Amino acid sequence: MFINNKLYVAHCASGEICLTGKMCNRHGLIAGATGTGKTVTLQVLAETFSQAGVPVFAADMKGDLSGISQEGKMSGFIEKRCPEFGIENPEFNGCPTRVYDVFGEQGTAMRTTVSEMGPQLMARLMELNDVQTGVLNVVFRIADDKGLLLIDLKDLRLMLDFVGKNASMFTTQYGNISSASIGAIVRSVLAIESEGGDKFFGEPAFDINDLLDTEKGKGVISLLAADKLMLRPKMYSTFLLWLLSELYENLPEVGDMELPKLVFFFDEAHMLFDGTSKALTDKLEQIIRLIRSKGVGIYFVTQSPTDIPEDILGQLGNRVQHALRAFTPKDQKAVRTAAETFRQNKAFNTADAIMNLGTGEALVSFLDEKGAPSVVERAKILFPLSQIGAITAGQRLDLRNAAPARIREYDNYFDRESAYEVLTAANDEVARQKEEQELQKTEAEKAKLEAKAHKEREKAEKAEQKASSSISRGLLGTIAAAAATSFARSMGTQAARSVVGGTTSSRRSSASAGGSLLDSLFGSATKTATNTASRKITNELLKGLFG
Repeated sequence: MFINNKLYVAHCASGEICLTGKMCNRHGLIAGATGTGKTVTLQVLAETFSQAGVPVFAADMKGDLSGISQEGKMSGFIEKRCPEFGIENPEFNGCPTRVYDVFGEQGTAMRTTVSEMGPQLMARLMELNDVQTGVLNVVFRIADDKGLLLIDLKDLRLMLDFVGKNASMFTTQYGNISSASIGAIVRSVLAIESEGGDKFFGEPAFDINDLLDTEKGKGVISLLAADKLMLRPKMYSTFLLWLLSELYENLPEVGDMELPKLVFFFDEAHMLFDGTSKALTDKLEQIIRLIRSKGVGIYFVTQSPTDIPEDILGQLGNRVQHALRAFTPKDQKAVRTAAETFRQNKAFNTADAIMNLGTGEALVSFLDEKGAPSVVERAKILFPLSQIGAITAGQRLDLRNAAPARIREYDNYFDRESAYEVLTAANDEVARQKEEQELQKTEAEKAKLEAKAHKEREKAEKAEQKASSSISRGLLGTIAAAAATSFARSMGTQAARSVVGGTTSSRRSSASAGGSLLDSLFGSATKTATNTASRKITNELLKGLFG
């Protein structure tokens, strides 16, 4: 509740407990076991910041926080609490709220691009080792040098394929690129796609300045639907870490302000640090230390302070500690550690108090005007003036449709020319040239075979002509020899007959002898010509000899 320029969030035996406006960007912690009231405390703080005109971003892990968008109402619990807080007639009202969802299902799509995410966060998302992370850095560098935009995961996949196939040409300039590392990264990209990670890589990319809006003097509360996203811890924490990085890199320096420009709630904060490399943890520690000068306050919500690295925990000046359970030695140590983070109050034992807090109760310590932590107080958290619990699907849709046109534009996904299109066109051109070369090679081989066949035909024709000439000469010799033999025989017979038979019979015998000679010639020639070509030649020769 924002009253008289004070952010009133709790009440203790000594009176109101308020956040100091210009100390709200010194970050904070809300801790406690499941079911002790962390979500309601988060809602009260977010609602109070909104009433003060400070925009808020928060991940809604179970949908419960969405009730902040609706007007609250009196209940038995609230009616009982009103006298404790000195409130007679609470003014219930909701806060201006926008709903987002990286999957675009329960709210406006909230995307980024692969390039904006960067190799370091992408490596964390894909759980790459140091060698693979180095190779991924090289791939990003090559893409930058060649002007290839990495917008979505298909861009990254094809870029990895391009670098892997051409690793030898990049070795001198960028260092060794292992094909095994490329393969491992590709498999990780496919794993992210199968988990729905391709939904939040693309355009239009989310502009972090849209988190800084106000409406009618109230800060807009931006809720990220995270019930599905939290099932993928690396994806959830990496995405929120990207948002923090974008805020740090893009917001101008403003120094200490009377009120923050934005308050960022990081629920289930332990997910951010589980399995995070030291290099990334160091970067996060730097962001948290310096982002307050950009007017941003970060509040971590988790079960135990031990979930937060000590270097980061030391920067969280505003603290609300709900009950912790101590069933094991490890739990007892966590309680002692939590107790030691507070400035002690002589009125009670802090460690004992942590284990005995009721629902809605907490140990509270905020920074004073000078930035010093106040003495820890056992207090009751103020009830929210907005609805406690989740809203309906219809109400969520109404919030989505009520967002400004520029916010609704995030749902209009588009895919401009980037690395995928450029490399695909290059691959198609290589394939086309290869096809042309194969066609030319086929045509050349075909021409070569035809030339060889032509030579074979010419050779066969010459051989046939040679054979025909040889047959002709052989037939002429045969016919001539046969003619000479027949003529000699005929003449010998006719001479004998002429002596015996006289002149008359001599004339008949001469005629007969001529006929016998022709028969002998034709007969010999016909027998000699044993094939079609020879018979043809024989006929031609006979025509020439005898007309």
